Formats: sequence, structure tokens, C-alpha cells
Amino acid sequence: MSLRLYGGKTAPRLLQDLNLYDPRKQTSLVFNILTNIPFHDEERKDVPLPPPPPYSGRGSCRHQWSTKSNQSSLPEGGGSPDLSSLWTVAAYCAECRSHLELSIDFREGAVFHSPCPTDDRPLHHFVHQPRQSEPWQLGTSSSKSETGYSWTDTQYFSCSSSICPARLVIRFKPPRLTVDWVDQLTDLYVIKARAERAMANDPERFEGHAVPLPATVVDYLRSYITDSLYEPKGKNIQGHNKKWLLALGDPCTDLLEYLGFVREGEDWAPPKPEPNAKVPFTNSLNIRLDDVLKELKVLFSKRPVDERRASKFQYIPEPATNELKSILGCADYKKSLRSRTVDLTKEEHPYYAGLGAVEDFHDDLIDFAYQRQIEFDPNHSPYYLECLQGIAEGRGSEQLRVGVAIEASADKISFRDVRAAFKELGLDSQAFYEDDTIIGTFNARVADGPKQEPEMRRALKIIGQIRSSEKIQYVASQAVTNHEQALLFLGAEEATSDEFIVSMHTLKVTDRPSDESTARHAVSLIADHRKSKALKKFLDTGALGEVEMDVGQAYVRLGISDRTIDDETILATYNLLVIDTPSQLDDLKSALTAIAKSKNSQRLKDFLNTGMVSSEHPPSEWPVGLENIGNTCYLNSLLQFYFTIKPLRDLVLDFDKFKMPNDEEKLKSKRVGSRNVSKKEVDRAQQFIDELSKLFQNMITSGKASVTPEPELARLTLVSSSKEEHIRRQSMLNSTRPSLGEINGVPVLGPMGPPPPQAAQDIDMPDSLADKASETKADDDSGGDNSSDVTLVDDAVAEDDDVMVLDDEEKCVQEKMLEDKENLPPSKAPSGRETDINLQPLKESSPSRINEQQHPSSPVKDAQRESIDLTVETPGSARIVDDDISNVGPDTKSISAAAAPPKRPPPFPPRPKPTGSNAVQEAEYGAQQDVTEVIANVLFQLQCAIKAESVDESGEQVDQVKALFFGKQKSYTTNREGTVRTKEEYMSDIKVDVATGSRDIYAALDGAYDVQDVEVGGGLEPQYTSISQLPPVLQVLVQRVQFDPEKKSVFKSNNHLELKETIYMDRYMDSLDADLMQRRQECWQWKKQVLGLEKRRAQLVASDMGMNVSDTLESTHHYFDLIARLDDEIPIGASPVLLQEIESTVIDARQELESLELQIKDLNTSISSQFSDLRKIPYRLQSVFIHRGYHNSGHYWIYIYDFTTQMWRKYNDGYVTEIRDTKEIFEKEPGDRPATPYFLVYVKDEWKEKLVEPVCRDVVDPPEGPEDVVMQDYNEGSAIQTLENSYSPADEPVCEAPSVFKRESWYIGQGWDDEKPAAADWNNKIAPGNAW
Repeated sequence: MSLRLYGGKTAPRLLQDLNLYDPRKQTSLVFNILTNIPFHDEERKDVPLPPPPPYSGRGSCRHQWSTKSNQSSLPEGGGSPDLSSLWTVAAYCAECRSHLELSIDFREGAVFHSPCPTDDRPLHHFVHQPRQSEPWQLGTSSSKSETGYSWTDTQYFSCSSSICPARLVIRFKPPRLTVDWVDQLTDLYVIKARAERAMANDPERFEGHAVPLPATVVDYLRSYITDSLYEPKGKNIQGHNKKWLLALGDPCTDLLEYLGFVREGEDWAPPKPEPNAKVPFTNSLNIRLDDVLKELKVLFSKRPVDERRASKFQYIPEPATNELKSILGCADYKKSLRSRTVDLTKEEHPYYAGLGAVEDFHDDLIDFAYQRQIEFDPNHSPYYLECLQGIAEGRGSEQLRVGVAIEASADKISFRDVRAAFKELGLDSQAFYEDDTIIGTFNARVADGPKQEPEMRRALKIIGQIRSSEKIQYVASQAVTNHEQALLFLGAEEATSDEFIVSMHTLKVTDRPSDESTARHAVSLIADHRKSKALKKFLDTGALGEVEMDVGQAYVRLGISDRTIDDETILATYNLLVIDTPSQLDDLKSALTAIAKSKNSQRLKDFLNTGMVSSEHPPSEWPVGLENIGNTCYLNSLLQFYFTIKPLRDLVLDFDKFKMPNDEEKLKSKRVGSRNVSKKEVDRAQQFIDELSKLFQNMITSGKASVTPEPELARLTLVSSSKEEHIRRQSMLNSTRPSLGEINGVPVLGPMGPPPPQAAQDIDMPDSLADKASETKADDDSGGDNSSDVTLVDDAVAEDDDVMVLDDEEKCVQEKMLEDKENLPPSKAPSGRETDINLQPLKESSPSRINEQQHPSSPVKDAQRESIDLTVETPGSARIVDDDISNVGPDTKSISAAAAPPKRPPPFPPRPKPTGSNAVQEAEYGAQQDVTEVIANVLFQLQCAIKAESVDESGEQVDQVKALFFGKQKSYTTNREGTVRTKEEYMSDIKVDVATGSRDIYAALDGAYDVQDVEVGGGLEPQYTSISQLPPVLQVLVQRVQFDPEKKSVFKSNNHLELKETIYMDRYMDSLDADLMQRRQECWQWKKQVLGLEKRRAQLVASDMGMNVSDTLESTHHYFDLIARLDDEIPIGASPVLLQEIESTVIDARQELESLELQIKDLNTSISSQFSDLRKIPYRLQSVFIHRGYHNSGHYWIYIYDFTTQMWRKYNDGYVTEIRDTKEIFEKEPGDRPATPYFLVYVKDEWKEKLVEPVCRDVVDPPEGPEDVVMQDYNEGSAIQTLENSYSPADEPVCEAPSVFKRESWYIGQGWDDEKPAAADWNNKIAPGNAW
């Protein structure tokens, strides 16, 4: 066992460790003696972790610190510190020449200034501060020109006392003189070669001169530096000076220039430090020369005595021990007179270091060190107590033994106690066990030896205490005092139902009658906690009362797997199930009650009390919701968005002013979407606007909280005219109904609906909702509706019976559909309409068929196809034909046995009708559309229905819709010869991608307009796009459905898109501004660099072991080191060279990874700030379409911003609510299936109030005494209008636009009040920046 301790060190301990510290010998794989607390495992005495002192790396120096008085700032007269005290001891090692700077600062820190030492705090207790520290790492260099050190290791500490302000900084620095420079000064062969070279240049002049000894060379340089510091003469050293040439000369130029010598012709000018500098030195050159002077003295002292005799200089070091002790307040601490006992090793025992103490501490200081450790690092108190126990026994100290006994009486434990406890239960303290395993072992041993139960309970209590396990401690104490302990006593969990609580109580009492009173008390505590009337009745009468539904069961009952969904979705699902299974109303209501109670939801409680959702707003001041008529949540979101765009709403409501004359002559020249349109398409488009106008009028005048869109409007919106014709031809040509796909090779003949109603009597229901019996409906040969009586399969199934068999995969399919609201029938039964009428379900339009109801048989085909040709039956009519009756499982049989069907044959499967509108309409409702297809269909029909204001150069119709939603963008492609081709075209939205990761809206938009390589003529050519004309309403499509080529499957990307309420489009505009283009090109280059860096980072991070490369190598090094320590007969060891290479590679990998991270961060910062000053074209976020679910299922809703009230609203089908916390919109939702933005709408900031008006209500009260409404059957695919939908007063008002907003004065390129331009001037009005 090994622990990372976080305690501190007393001042004497810190100084003792400092004498052994050398960061050059410390790596991430070696224990750091200065900053770490050692952990000694008593059970592994053969492999102490870390080894006994010196704990440092191999070759570390036992420093002999000597004072550098010129750089130190010491307390005068040994005074006490105050609020202005800042003391520093600068020292150098008389052995290895390393430098030390130890500063203690009392100027900041504690609120109450009471520095140690004091009577109750006899010593400083220093704690390492790793976040502030800047440790040196092998292979790094941080040379600073002003100091001249190649690196510095800086460690920060603070006194653990809350009222002591001491802050300690230890800076360790390497020698100034490098190895090469030392060789130049002390290597006899180097000196000899240098001197002989000088003699050879002028033999006569140097005749009779000898080669200088190393001591002479060192002393010669020392004298020059001493003179420069203390007796500056200002004279240059002559270049022909014989002593200079023999001892130093030109070969030492690098060293001399580092010391401040300057070459002036053939002469050398000595260093010029600050004259008469005050102590402590602050000038960098003074400090450098003082350091080198001390190092030269050390080098001189290391020379043989014979060499040193020739010099008059004598070196006597000044030990810094007293100064260091003085400023750390430990010059005279209380010491022990005891000698070490035989129980302690010759080296100081690691237990002293564990307490941050030293071996000569008095018992009082040992106790003080222990108290400081457990106060600052309470999580490791057991180890510190073990250290105290070991020192007490080793010293034979009665005082410390009493202290240990006091701790034990306070229920404190040591690791020694823990090991003994595990041994008592026959367990290995080094192994890992689950709580239940330990408890089971305890119970087994108690059963085998009941007389040892008290000892075993004490052992179990210790184990529970060290593991912080309430469960184990409860078993050890055998007490039941709260709800959690009651559950543990009965072996239950929070989610355990009341029925099972009673069963476990009975089992407990049966196994051990003596526990009956405790068991009843446990049940009582659980009953009080749950407020369970059923359990209280059991305690009173012995019979279980009516059980409230558990919240987990409640969610399962409603078919909801995601407990984070909002209240509106819960209510919609509840209403759905009530419509489908009215006989289960009580059960469903119990489930909703449990969920409302669990969530403490006032909305759900109001619904349960009143049958409706309370509203804080009067109808005239709040938008109306749109009911889901079957897979139409995306349609509802789209219609709500269009309603809030005031110019479009005015156009729809006042359609007659803009209606296209429907004569053949005028239609010949009408071009929409780069093609001519037919009279049939215009008729259909005008029918669409008529239906849309009816809905908008109803949304304005209805006094209800929600209205229901007509199925015809849904059909015209979701299905284009070309698609409609294709489906019609398909239905007439095919002899069989078009397939909806396959599951396990079996065709799906219709949408799979929700589970059927449950039988009234008790049924042995399976766990999965998909195991419920299925309803079947047969076609009426007479041409009536397509329903038939419900038929359940009996236990004895005839071979020729036509039944639906659900295999496991099909069950999963139906379960997933049930939990997705978008795949369910209508959420509410419209008022005034019979609840048994089944509307045809509309398959929702979504990006790349995002809500496809059936599971595709081939993901590859699903990803490639543009649309699906299919015909859909009514809900609940799905059929999977399986001739193998033996596949019926036992769960199905149990249902069948419990609820036998009527004694008549099962219905025939649905048969296709070769002609007739019903099949066509069903197929249209079921056809899955792409988001872009639906929006394109709407915009196309709007343009087809209205007359043109003008035409562009290509003959394309220009009208109000084009002006509102369409902009233009221009692409630039450069071929190999450098020729640039341009192409300008309309755009109704910007498509962005988040497949590769989360990003903000700007990064997503960049993807649409950055340069990219496109294939042209078999080669790649660079191409980028710019916006030449922005529309007032800017639509952004987030492409989330992606295809995984490796898995061959389609998936939805749930990566977060960070939205901004205001975006600035300046950067994307087509402009002649050279500065803008240069900025874009710089950005493209930076992004290319980021891609390369991220690729390399991925290589360093990726690993099959789940760790990055450096961690993997470090673990390998640790493993080799571990096996080398094993006490085996045949030792196994790794080559030291291999270990060194691994360690070096670890350092290189980490340094490279850190460098990559820094470069990527810097580049991303540059990219994000590149256009931050361009803010002339702001657009405000107006709508956010949201989707939750999978690529082929889920639910849509929309958030719309009201610029007038400055409020976000959520439009979720029939419910419109205020969003008070915008985190719901802008922050990433937790979980594996978050709600994600799918479609965004931004509007031009300066026109936002004129463009957007979410609230437009003119509520008209219905006339008194309405006439009876005659209900009709659902026939030919069209539903009956409710009174709500059909009510339309003759003089129904329209939300009138202000005069300034009238369409007559609204044209492209003009202000709101500008006059209409002539057709000839049209092209001149589309200038970037002046047009929409």
C-alpha cells in the first residue's frame, strides 16, 4: 500500500531535508524529499516506500550551505518578526557550488498577526503550495539574461497556523560556472595546452615562464573579480600581459564575457558592477560576480594542498546553519536527551519524517508535530497515528504512549489497527473488497465462532471507519436509528417498493426471531420517511394497505426512460396514454401523481387538481400553442416560427393583395427555384396559404391556450407537390402497399403504435412495455374505416392463425418508440371530437430523416437516400408477419391466458387499395422529410402563390419572400493556372457542422466560408465563399445527422454548439477590403496549423491502455522498478540504460505535449480575436429549434425571443412557457442524449422590432349557445374539424401592421418607407451592405 500524504513539515525537518535536496536528481519517478511526506509501509519492510533517508536521487550532495552575506537580509539582533518583516538568507554549497535563496515573508497572510514560535506553537509547520511553485524539470531551461542562471527551482510553503502570516519561498539554483568553464580553470591539460599555445606565439617573450597550476588560475581570476567588486581601478588588462595570456587569454572569451569583461581592441576592460552597492545586492551583475567569487573559492579549496601553498589566499567558509535556523524560528527548540533504541534503524526512522519531525525532538514537539499533521491532513490521520505509535514504542516514551491511548479512546484508529482488524476477519489488508464481501465474511465468522463476536465487531467497526462506509459501520454497531440504517438492516434500497419492504421484514423475522422488534422499528422509520400509509397500516394491522406507486415504476408505467425531460413532455405522454387506454386512467393518474411528487412540480400538481395546466398570463397577452396531431412537433415549431415573423404573417393574412393571378399567359414567365412552375403547383401553393391563413387567424382569435392545425395544412407543408405525385403514382402502380422497411428481414407494413390497453383483470405483465399484447385492425371491405375489434392471442395458438409475434429486437424497437414523443399518436384529444377517432400520424420532418419511425434495415441506404416512399396505416396497425408460431415466448402466453380473445377468427391483415385518395394521404403523412426539404417546400410554395415584384437577370421571380429569407453568396475557385472563377447564387440558409466536436457559432459558421479543396476535373482546387447579400432573416441549419463509415451506420452528433445572442457577419461579407481578406487568409493558415498540432497531440494522447503515452511509459518504468525489488530466487531486472531511456522519453513526451497544448491555445486565441473589432453588421438570435432523441426518432420544440418584452419563450406543442433561466437554451445539457439546437434564426439587429412580433392576439369570445356539432367518421384520410378549429367569425380582425411596415413600401435595398424601384433599376439595388 502506498499513500500520497498532504501534511506539512516543522522548520527543523524542512532544513534537514533541504540539506539533501537537489532538483537535478528529482524526477516525477523519484520521491521529492523537499516537498513530499514519506509513507512507510510497516508490512513491506523489505520495500520501504520511499527508502530511508536521504530519499533523494542517486548522487545527491549533502549540502554544506555557506552564507552569501552580500545577498542576505537578516533580522537585526535576532528580533521577532512584525508586519514589515521580510528576511532572506542567500547561501551556496561548499561542496557542489549550488545556490540557495530562502526568503520568509511576514507582510501578508493571516488576518490576526501572531507569527510562530509561541508557547502553544513552538515551531513553524510549513505546508507546500504546489500551485504557486515552479519546480524545475529535467531537460528544461529557463535562463534569464538578467540573472544568468540556466534554471531556477522555486518552491512555496506557508505556515499551517491560521494566525501565522509566514510565507516561505525556497529558490534552488545551479552553479554559475558550467562544466566547460570549470575545465578551463582547473583541468591541468586544458591549462597546459592554452599556455603552450601562447608561448608558441612569442617564444622569446615567454622564455623561462612555466605553465600555471589550476589553483593559480582560479586565484588569478578571483583577484580580478574581487578588485572589480570592492576596489575598482578602472584600468584595462593589457592584451599582451603575460600572466593574463598564460592563465586565461582569448580561449576563455565566453567565460570572460559572461562575467562582464569587455574586449577593447587587444585589451580587456574588467567588469563594471554598481560601485559601493548596498547590501543586499540588487544589481544583477553584482550578484553574478558575488556568486562566481564564491564558486571560485570552492574550486580553490578543492585543489591539492601543494597547489594552494603558492597563493596567499585562504578560504574559510561561513556556515549558514545559524542564519537559516534564525529566520525560520528554530534556533533553540526543545530537544530530547534520549538515545535511539534498538527498535529504530541506524538511519532516522521514516516515522519521524512522516510527522514532519526530526529525531532529536522532545516528546512535546513530537506531539505538537502529530497534532499539526492531523489538523491539516485529517484524511491521513491513521498513518500519522501509526507514526506516533511507532515513535512512542521506539523511544519507550510514557508521555507519547499516553497520547496514543487518548487518541484511541476518541475512536481514532491507525493503519496498524486497520491491519489487525483485517487479520481478525481473515482478510488481506492489501486487497480490495466490496462492502458486501466484508460484511458477508464477518457474518460467516460470527456464525462459526459466536464467542468472538465482540472482537470481530470491533474489527469490523475499524474497517468501516477507515473505508468511510456507513453500511459497514452500521452492521458493526447493530443500531437502527435512521432511514438509511433501516434500509441497510432489511437489505433494501431507496427504490425498493413497499410490498418488498414487507417481504424482507418477514424474511428477517423468520430467519432471526430475536430481531423482530428491530425489524418493526426499521419498517416504521421507512414508513415515516416515505409517508407511506400502506406501511403504517401494515404495522397497525399486519396487512399492507393501498400502495403508492414508486417513482421508478411511475416512469416505467408512462414509458419514459429519461427522467430529465420537461413537464410538458410528461403531460403530453400522459394524455397520449389516456386517449389510447382510457380503462387505465386510475393507474396512469397514480403514475403521474408519483412523478409530480418526486419532482415537486407545481405544473403537474395543477394538472392533476384541475385537469389543465395553469397559466400566469391572460390569453390576450400570450402566444397560443399548437397541438400535436401525430408526429408533428417539428411542424408545430416551424409554424410558430413563421407566425412570429411579422412581414410573413401580414402577407399570409392579407393574401389577396399579393395573390398570383392564375392565368396561363402570366404563368409562362413565372420562375421560382430556377425553373418554371405549373398552374397545378400555383393552385396547390395558394391552397397552402389559405390553410396557413386559417391557422394564423385561429391563433390570433382563439381564447384557448392551444389550437390544432388542420391535417390538410400538415400535408401541404410536409409533402412537396413533386413528392405528392410520386407517392400517388406509386400507390396506383404497385399491387402491394409500399414497405416501411424491414426488421430482421421481415417487412414492416405500418407505423408501430403504442402498447394496447391493459385488461381490466389482473394480468401477469412482463417487464418490458413492448411485451404487451398488440391491437389489430382490419380493413373494412365496404370502404369504411380501417379499424376492427381488438383480438388477443390465446394460449393455444392454431397453426393457421394470423398473429403478430414480437421478438426481442422488435420489443426494443417498440420500447424506443414509446419513449420518444415524436413517434406517438396525438398528445391530446381535441375538444368537441370523439376520442376514438384516430388521426393519421404525421411523420415529422427533420434533418436527414431525424425522426424516422422505423429502424432502417440498412444504415448505409438510410444515410444515402433522399426520401422514403411509403404508405402508412393508422396507429396500432403495424404488422410483422411470422409464420413460426413457436417463437411465441412465455410472457406472451401469460398475457394471452389472462385475457382470452372473443371466440371468432382474427382479422385479416390490411389490404392495399389500388386507387383512392386515402392511401395517398396516408403515404404523404408517413413520408419522412428532411428539415431543408420542408423549409424549401414552404418557401417554394409561398413564392409560387404570390405575384412577382420584379425578376432578376436570370428571369427568377423576386418577391416579398425572396427579400425576407434569401440572400446571395459568391464562391471563388482558383485553378492550377491561378485563374479565379466566381459564381453567385441565392441561399436561404447557412449549413454548419458540429460532427467533429463542440464549438461556438463563429467556429461553425467559419466551416461554411473557410477555404477548402474541391475536386475539379480530377484535381483539387482551393475554393472559398463570401456573402454578397444578407437577408433580414438569416437561417442557420445545424447538420447533426452523420454517417460513420467504420460502423456503417447513421448517428446523430450531440456535440454542443455554443450560441451567441448577437453575431457580427462582417467577417463573412464579400468585400474589396484588402485588410479583411488578409485577416481571413491568416485565419485559414492558423487553422491549418491547429489541425496539424491536434493530429500530433492525438498521437501522444492515444493509447490502447487508456492512458497517454507519457503515463504509459511512466507506468512501465514503475513496473520494471517494482519487479526489480521482488525477493525472488531468480531476480528479474531491467537494464539501467533502458530505464534511463524510458525516463528520458517520458520527459520528452510531456514537454512536447505541454508545448502542443500551449501552441494550440495561442493559435485558437488568435483565431477567436481576429475579427473581434468588426461589429458593423449585427444579427440577433430570434429562434432556436431544439431536438432531443436519436437520428431516427425524438422530439422537437422551439425557443423564440420576444424583443419587445425581452423574454425567451418555449413553444412545446400545445404549451408555451416563459424561460426564466436561459442556461436551458445556451448551456450544454448533461446526459448522453441532450437536447441540441438543430435550426437557428438570426434577424438583422436594426430591424428586429419590425421583423419579429411573437404575440399577436385579438381574442374573440365564442357566441353564446353554440349549435350542436354533428360528429362524422374519419373518412378518406381527412379529420373532422373541432368547434375550436372551425369557429371563424365573419368580421375576424387581422393583426394590422403599422403603416410604416406596409408591404407597399418594403423592397429590397430600400428603407421601410422608400418608394418601389423600377424594374430596370433592380440589379443596381443589390449592393453588399445596402441590401438584405
